[in-house]
Amino acid sequence: FSEKGQSADIISTVEFNCSGELLATGDKGGRVVIFQREQESKNRLLSRGEYNVYSTFQSHEPEFDYLKSLEIEEKINKIRWLPQQNAAHFLLSANDKTIKLWKISERDKRAEGYNLKDEDGRLRDQFRITTLRVPVLMPMDLMVEASPRRIFANAHTYHINSISVNSDYETYLSADDLRINLWHLEITDRSFNIVDIKPANMEELTEVITAAECHPHQCNAFVYSSSKGTIRLCDMRAAALCDRHSKFFEEPEDPSSRSFFSEIISSISDVKFSHSGRYMMTRDYLSVKVWDLNMENRPVETYQVHEYLRSKLCSLYENDCIFDKFECCWNGSDSAIMTGSYNNFFRMFDRNTRRDITLEASRENSKPRAMLKPRKVCTGGKRKKDEISVDSLDFNKKILHTAWHPKENVIAVAATNNLYIFQDKIN
Repeated sequence: FSEKGQSADIISTVEFNCSGELLATGDKGGRVVIFQREQESKNRLLSRGEYNVYSTFQSHEPEFDYLKSLEIEEKINKIRWLPQQNAAHFLLSANDKTIKLWKISERDKRAEGYNLKDEDGRLRDQFRITTLRVPVLMPMDLMVEASPRRIFANAHTYHINSISVNSDYETYLSADDLRINLWHLEITDRSFNIVDIKPANMEELTEVITAAECHPHQCNAFVYSSSKGTIRLCDMRAAALCDRHSKFFEEPEDPSSRSFFSEIISSISDVKFSHSGRYMMTRDYLSVKVWDLNMENRPVETYQVHEYLRSKLCSLYENDCIFDKFECCWNGSDSAIMTGSYNNFFRMFDRNTRRDITLEASRENSKPRAMLKPRKVCTGGKRKKDEISVDSLDFNKKILHTAWHPKENVIAVAATNNLYIFQDKIN
């Protein structure tokens, strides 16, 4: 593997579709790989629906912006599935500048017996055609085709960090550092700018947009988070330009824990509505917070992801890890949440029992049907047998992207260039 070849395989987004039957990943090389869950068979009940590769296609290519002398990476930043309306599947994929709508469809029949062509595709001499044939559909090997249906381009000056399909299934939003645009899925040549936080003088810039998401049930509402650790809920019914938010969520800072790194680690890297639409979850560098949409002054739940790193912020700043953007996700019933950490660890929090667990995604401990053992990190003093010391954590191995099946306890975890799929053990 060349260095470039290896880095192209780094997974940059993971997303289940609405039924959970398909799972899409995007990578730094601009590829989208879709996995499909195998149907359970009567004689193989134990291997409950494994995921196998269904389709692979190149979604984005590297480009060059000649006006700005900038290379535009092909890396896929986000994938979002559209709800299934017919036999085909549709998804949106975005790199830094361009969003594409892809159609993924199956073909298992082909037409044979053309009048004007031979079976090998050559045109027949028109004067030799004396009879009229009716083409017939013949079975063929299953082919999965991915075709681009729409390309939404030229609307973002800065890098796209989020796309989110609205609950009307007709519109979606895309966000970059300073602006949020609203698109209609049928219209590619224009979008509506609904948030613009760009100051008249760029030297006065104090914050950037880090993530944005549409409300799961109310097509007029959306939230966006900022690098200052704040979240704004906006209502598109109030005004066409949503620069004035309806609600503003912020937790006051504890003065006793203030440090040089406070501002950096309070930046929100991900925001996700719960399926119910009652709550939203935000991820900052050290914690995950759950907010009630009816309470703006503080979160209702706070979970420490890796509090033991607070003493290591200096070295994490020096190796740039402090700027890593971890994502977070809900399970299908909103009762548990998951987010990633370093050393290929990922964390799960049960909201009802307040219990949490640290698990590791690695080749060594993920043999098929093996149970994952909880991991513990020790911060000082004597290390117990199963614990791992905070000084021996590998900060190059990080889990930034995770996804949870919408209905079952099946999770997908991206660890650099490996995708791990874990499921609940069946008794």
